Amino acid sequence: MATDVDELTVDYTEDGQLVSKQLDKIILTKGAWSTILYRYQDWDRKKEDYGPEKYSIRRYQKRNGEYQQKSKFNISSRAQAEKIVDALQSWISKDDE
Repeated sequence: MATDVDELTVDYTEDGQLVSKQLDKIILTKGAWSTILYRYQDWDRKKEDYGPEKYSIRRYQKRNGEYQQKSKFNISSRAQAEKIVDALQSWISKDDE
């Protein structure tokens, strides 16, 4: 497990194949509890290619010097991501009024 928040990743290799490929990440919060937003793709064995982009928000807790994943929320499509963005923008703009 990672000891530094910058080392955390969703890259995952199985039988020599990178089955979850991280495309980008944004560290939203750092500290004993860290939150990271990932952009990634999963390997599609049938098509032998990576599928559409997906997104995941993950929370990690640092205990005994190592980060452990405590929760995650997967955003499974671009459409779902856009709905989340729209909702947040709507709420934030209401707060600015």
